[in-house]
Amino acid sequence: MGEGWAGRGWAADDRGQATLELIAALPALALAGLVALQLFLVGYSITLADGAAEAGALSLSSGGSAEEAAREALPDWGEERISVEVKGGTVSVRLRPPSPIEALADRLSVTSSAAARPAR
Repeated sequence: MGEGWAGRGWAADDRGQATLELIAALPALALAGLVALQLFLVGYSITLADGAAEAGALSLSSGGSAEEAAREALPDWGEERISVEVKGGTVSVRLRPPSPIEALADRLSVTSSAAARPAR
């Protein structure tokens, strides 16, 4: 009964190993979480850019302002992160996704286009 740690196959210096491994893994886990969050935000921005381009094209086809309609189709955070371009009957929307690292936002910008047909 008086075997202690050595009798169970454990060395005295192994007691804190699991804690040290967890502490060492925390930065990698945080980075993986940050990457997953950024990928989610880019995917969400693609969906929003698609909707904004379609709203702009619908407005353009009925004689309204494509840029105004595209901006109104976005949540508040997106209104300052969008650029709208109208060429002929095509509305193109470029949206910078939100990012915990703002320098990445420009590089991860998404673009979507929609074509408008004139009303009959």
